[in-house]
Amino acid sequence: MTRQLIPSRRAFPADDPIFALNAEAQARRSRGESILNATVGALLDDSGQLVVLESVMDLWHDLGALEVAPYAPIAGDPAFLKALVKRHWPGLGSAGAACATPGGSGAISLSMRNFLEAGQKVLTTAPFWGPYATMAAENGLDLVTAPWPAALAPLDAAAWEEALQSLLKQQGRVLLLLNDPCHNPSGRSLSASDRQVLMELLRRASAQGPITLLLDFAYLDYTKEPAAVLEAMADYAALGAEGRVLVGASMSLSKSMTLYGGRCGAIAFPWSGDPALQAALTQSCRGTWSNCAKAPQALLLRLEKDGKAQARLAAEQRHWSDVLAARALALDEALAAEGMAALHWTGGFFVCVAVADPEAVCERMKGEGVFTVPLPEGLRVGLCGMRAAEAPRFAQTLRRVLTP
Repeated sequence: MTRQLIPSRRAFPADDPIFALNAEAQARRSRGESILNATVGALLDDSGQLVVLESVMDLWHDLGALEVAPYAPIAGDPAFLKALVKRHWPGLGSAGAACATPGGSGAISLSMRNFLEAGQKVLTTAPFWGPYATMAAENGLDLVTAPWPAALAPLDAAAWEEALQSLLKQQGRVLLLLNDPCHNPSGRSLSASDRQVLMELLRRASAQGPITLLLDFAYLDYTKEPAAVLEAMADYAALGAEGRVLVGASMSLSKSMTLYGGRCGAIAFPWSGDPALQAALTQSCRGTWSNCAKAPQALLLRLEKDGKAQARLAAEQRHWSDVLAARALALDEALAAEGMAALHWTGGFFVCVAVADPEAVCERMKGEGVFTVPLPEGLRVGLCGMRAAEAPRFAQTLRRVLTP
């Protein structure tokens, strides 16, 4: 053990658990085993190759030297921030208080650093994307949850009310990370009625202390319900415009444009013009990554001016949304054939299969060559990497390992 490491930094796993599972699956496949790898967090085609959107790559190849090489402003190119916000809320004329970040992860981490004190707790859903907890720990915070609605079930308003009141009593403020629409890992967005219930809870809670709602928009370009996504965006815009709750968004080019390696996104509070908030976000940028890559910002600005490229991108995203929907339907049908409940995917890259003792079930499925990611609530299954034709094998393996 390296003695120079402080004691609190000596007990971490050698790799991120999801990446470690993926590496194990790939190693076993390379040895000739028949492997179903549902751990992947990037969009793959049916031959297992990474999907790269051609409309985006064409723009990337056209970038000039001065769109790639210079430093970007510390807070990001203001035109880029405005363009990214307008992709989500076309009617807005300003990004508000905003800065560029290295992907959505940077935005989420920045929110934790600026809206909570060390030792406090950030609120999110159960289940949630595991790195939320890692980011919280790296910022000296804990993470607590309230339940995401089960398929075809309503939001547990009482549990959410209890979570909000508990945090307000303990720390006088709330930061809520809400991955909606297209929730990871359930694959289901809030219904219109559930969203109204939750927003009303936040409005009432804001009378007792500052409430910040950060919307994680990682997957909303991949949905079978585009109209419902637009409705959700309008509802969140209305909440932000009221001013009682500080509403912001984590936005990323990683999934939406298959620019995972570009590491570019933004955090934005479009309904806030508070110079203190802007200064705090900019200071955090300078003190962590300093500034973000210029090329992805330049690419988005080219896209904004190119109507044909926008149409091509929208068509590609619609195509892959349809592929994900077909995979989700195949999985629901396969689960039903084995006597198990459907998952009712509406958007995103994942679904979550509820099981008791997920760690043990995951290990037993690995023994049969089927790889998933265990969560406290069940198994995360990457529709983004699992072909529809593999759904029967998945369901049959799951039924076998669950049968006493």
